[in-house]
Amino acid sequence: MATDFKSIPIIDIGPLLSKSDDPDMGSDPGVAQVVEQLDRACREAGFFYVKGHGVPDPLVKEVRSIARKFFHLPYEEKLKIKMTPEAGYRGYQRLGENITKGVPDLHEAIDCYTEIKPGRYGALGKPMEGPNQWPQYPPNYKELMEEYISLCSGMIFCPLFTFVCSSELSRKIMRGIGLALGGSPSEFEGDRAGEAFWVTRIIGYPGVPDANGDNKTDNDVGCGAHTDYGLVTLVNQDDDITALQVRNLSGEWISAPPIPGTFVCNIGDMLKIWSNGLYESTLHRVVNSNAKFRVCVAYFYEPNYDAAVEPLDFCIQKSGGVRKLGKAVYGEHLVAKVQTNFA
Repeated sequence: MATDFKSIPIIDIGPLLSKSDDPDMGSDPGVAQVVEQLDRACREAGFFYVKGHGVPDPLVKEVRSIARKFFHLPYEEKLKIKMTPEAGYRGYQRLGENITKGVPDLHEAIDCYTEIKPGRYGALGKPMEGPNQWPQYPPNYKELMEEYISLCSGMIFCPLFTFVCSSELSRKIMRGIGLALGGSPSEFEGDRAGEAFWVTRIIGYPGVPDANGDNKTDNDVGCGAHTDYGLVTLVNQDDDITALQVRNLSGEWISAPPIPGTFVCNIGDMLKIWSNGLYESTLHRVVNSNAKFRVCVAYFYEPNYDAAVEPLDFCIQKSGGVRKLGKAVYGEHLVAKVQTNFA
């Protein structure tokens, strides 16, 4: 359960990453310190910054730069990869097309997902089947984004499939969270997230002057208050614009200002369920009151698409033996959210 936190903690996960494939990682003093910090952050805020993550800073900046170039193209060019249900909800959304709790959001975006081969998950996977839509311009957009996603997730890309490679930032963070909950490092592998699904949203938020025109919506919130769907999110945001806000227990909106060299990381709904509510998927929103156009690349590390998610036995025991949350199937949860977030 979130508390009345007033700021977002910063965690250096370098010691965790360096030992994350060691069978005895839990006994390492450096890992133990990181695990303790993860546990506190996940209980108190559901949000934290990670530094020492190993993703090259030039790449972190370049993905935002190339995203900004795309968003500055004419609408006619951007609409060549328009998101539709027929495209598996993959592609470009115009300003105001994304809906949060019935209200249009003041942002535009490209949404992409793990590519699902037709028939792989039967009816469960049907709405999300198909390849991602990548723009022709700027050049190398697809290649750069896929390189970035591979470092966040540990995936090598080929048509309609993903395969594990050695760079697995999100999986390694989840190994630390498994220990933080009191389980094993492999708690969120196998049938739970051994073939983790991923989502990436490349988002552009107009600055205040840009909101006064033909594309203005009735709402000035870039993205309304919501929780994320899966396990953990890595947020790569512009270095010079503060717009992300996180709600504490008292209902105050606490800013998560950009800190160069870090990602903002937060807990999703499925991890909240597995933890039996010990860890919170905290409400957050985006309000860009700056005159500048803001770019954010949000990477979401999710369970296996067909994973059945329910509170873990040892988390129930840590909660006084009371099961506080029900069961969900991740793919059903994702599809329900996607289909209500698209106008």
